[in-house]
Amino acid sequence: MHSYPEPAMDLVARMGKAAAANPVRAMALQGAPGCNSHRAALEYDADCLPLPCFSFEDALEAVKEGRAARAIIPIENSQHGRVADIHFLLPESGLSIVGEHFMPIHHAVMALPKADGTFGPFSAAYSHPQALGQSRHYLRERGIVPMAYADTAGAAALVREMGDSTACAIAPKLAAELYGLTVIEENVEDAADNTTRFVVLSKEPLDPFTLQGQAAMTTFIFEVKNIPAALYKALGGFATNGVNMTKLESYQIGASFAASTFYADIEGAPGDPRVDMALQELAFHCKYVRPLGSYRQARPRG
Repeated sequence: MHSYPEPAMDLVARMGKAAAANPVRAMALQGAPGCNSHRAALEYDADCLPLPCFSFEDALEAVKEGRAARAIIPIENSQHGRVADIHFLLPESGLSIVGEHFMPIHHAVMALPKADGTFGPFSAAYSHPQALGQSRHYLRERGIVPMAYADTAGAAALVREMGDSTACAIAPKLAAELYGLTVIEENVEDAADNTTRFVVLSKEPLDPFTLQGQAAMTTFIFEVKNIPAALYKALGGFATNGVNMTKLESYQIGASFAASTFYADIEGAPGDPRVDMALQELAFHCKYVRPLGSYRQARPRG
């Protein structure tokens, strides 16, 4: 399936029409209207025109094709970790990270009433896998089966479309308002400080020199040479030059399993002599280093 449930289609069409009329203000996002990415887009830029896209690939393609100037994509969650496939999609997209946004995530259970006007018990809960993972203790305690869907708000629209009172959705409260569901319980996430980090992507990168004197982040991927201690040596330059690395994750590309690709975030941007020296030393020990963007910090690290 590569389409939204019927209750979401009219909203998607209207928002798509508004974005098409002014693509410079358009911000592509993955999910149906009312999803967390919709909220994040409006928090990041209240004047943007959100452009709902069914998949992450669709949202990135909208920017590449010029239908939106930017895209906002969730990249990691404090409770459930990395958003699946993002580390593969970002380098492939050819887009650059130009901003970040942190948003507290609160999930609500929403559903349709039974014939007698009461709610539950529920046999299944539909939502994005990230939201299901962030609410897994809540679901297990109640014996509710998690059912993965493309996004949170789309799951709410699906429950409305099915008309099944034994099914519920886990989504932002806004989705209940948009799709005519009743909120049964709020804040069902397992951690009160549940937070998602989003990145904002554009065709054109920010010039790192415009970030001088500001707290900045730089994101890049790299693959070390397949020799002993290559990663240890490659990362040594960050320590000796006093550059703080806030994130380092490995993942495999291809089937050789001979060497990992690494995704990293550091504080600072090229143009800072410490960052320049650290990146030069990194490159010496790597097959390649590919920048994904330098941008302003949305909040201090550490």
